[in-house]
Amino acid sequence: MAYWAVVPAAGSGTRMSSQVPKQYLALAGKTVIEHTLARLAAHSMIDGIVVALSPNDTNWPNLSLHLAKPVLLAKGGAERCTSVLNALNELKKHARPDDWALVHDGARPCLRPTDVDKLIVELRDHPHGGLLAVPVRDTMKRADENVDVSETVDRKGLWHALTPQMFRLGELSDALRRVIDQGWLVTDEASAMERAGYKPHLVEGAADNIKITRPEDLAVAEFYLRRQEGGG
Repeated sequence: MAYWAVVPAAGSGTRMSSQVPKQYLALAGKTVIEHTLARLAAHSMIDGIVVALSPNDTNWPNLSLHLAKPVLLAKGGAERCTSVLNALNELKKHARPDDWALVHDGARPCLRPTDVDKLIVELRDHPHGGLLAVPVRDTMKRADENVDVSETVDRKGLWHALTPQMFRLGELSDALRRVIDQGWLVTDEASAMERAGYKPHLVEGAADNIKITRPEDLAVAEFYLRRQEGGG
């Protein structure tokens, strides 16, 4: 069975207040996406990577990528789900429907190899797949239209969804196509699989697998990268 990484990287990252998309911001001597791709390509079980890029991307050609795995490119869409579907359609030219696709955010550079190990081991015999996640530890509040607290949400059974999210190539592409055709712009792959009637399995991962979303996340990510390199 083959395992392929799929990396949606067509976003503009407007919340970063930067002219440069967040995946191309500098982080510990490289760009964010260079760290991400290096982590994925270094894993022994990953056979190759498909990256979905914006049609107007001018930063990708400037990267210094020296990866041991093939990297395929796909056209990114206006939404994450369309970028992922386009990448899966490209992957179908090289993979089988029952191969595994591990969809990972381009702006998550701190992915631990041990988390990829755990995801693959726990899901390789699962009929459909699942995702890395961490249990919610904080008290959860729901806000109303005035950003006042409308209720406190019971955190029991709640998890923060992370990536990679690992599903069979054929099933995931079919699920994404259906939700997009129905006008549902899902924000992660598990949501599409849920709407298709599947029950993705949750695999607990490390909390330092953060997504770069706001300017302060860069400093946190650099701290985590340096701690991981030191064996932490």
